[in-house]
Amino acid sequence: MKKDLTLVILAAGMGSRFGGLKQVEPIGPNGEFIIDYSIYDAIKAGFTKVIFIIKEDIYDLFRDTIGKRVEEKIPVEYIFQDINDVPNGVMIPKERIKPWGTAHAVLSCKDNVQGNFVMINSDDFYGRDAYMKIAEYFNNSESDDYVMVSFRVANTMTENGSVKRGVCESKDGHLTNIIESSIEKVNDKIIATPLDGRDSFEVEANSLVSMNFFGFTPRMFKALSDGFIKFFDDNKNDLSKCEYLIPDVVFDEIKKGVKVNILESTDKWLGVTYKEDKEYVVSEIQKLVDKGVYPNNLWK
Repeated sequence: MKKDLTLVILAAGMGSRFGGLKQVEPIGPNGEFIIDYSIYDAIKAGFTKVIFIIKEDIYDLFRDTIGKRVEEKIPVEYIFQDINDVPNGVMIPKERIKPWGTAHAVLSCKDNVQGNFVMINSDDFYGRDAYMKIAEYFNNSESDDYVMVSFRVANTMTENGSVKRGVCESKDGHLTNIIESSIEKVNDKIIATPLDGRDSFEVEANSLVSMNFFGFTPRMFKALSDGFIKFFDDNKNDLSKCEYLIPDVVFDEIKKGVKVNILESTDKWLGVTYKEDKEYVVSEIQKLVDKGVYPNNLWK
């Protein structure tokens, strides 16, 4: 049975770089962005709404450039991630410029999501398989569990430097831990260096990593609201740079007994992590167009 399923796209981080198209690069044959292909794949998988989480100051540019291309294809809403959207009593330091992180971004759309939802990054090309699998999962699930689409680490690398990935640990098909790491090839080996300072370790090419492709039930919003209050209490002495992040909330939920099912996509991730990546991404998208996976002009 098909159910309502919202795609929440974290795009507030595009911010100032969006106007200059530095990392937000046209990569399709008719100027399409990665975000266009994400929405196209979601529509194919049966998603019923898209929510863009952006900064208010890029709304006009964002809508004129991206939003209007898709508004006729699927219902679209725009939510602004606002640094001032904090619990009562929180004093925001003058030097704080950035909003409060990915968990804060998702929390900002709590009044606009009915039913289950999937969150993704705006600048990651995940491939259609991820959207099809997570939509099938929700269409056939009556549980309140969460779900994550994982990727084989070898399919998420770039030849131009290290990438940040979450190395997944699991038991019986459920996520137990994510080790946020810097990952790169060293002498034909894939080496993960945890961001928390722990020793580096080797990972196999088919090891699963997180790419921030999570599916949640509505219960996540209560977890986000409760956790946001605790976040400010825990960081009250240093609010200048700390971030409220989705993986941290997910782990708190796991500790409370919530299960996070792991799905696996075998598609290849694409993204412009480094400027040298663009040529490769453009060529890979063109190959998919040539194979008929995507039309030459995505929205016509």
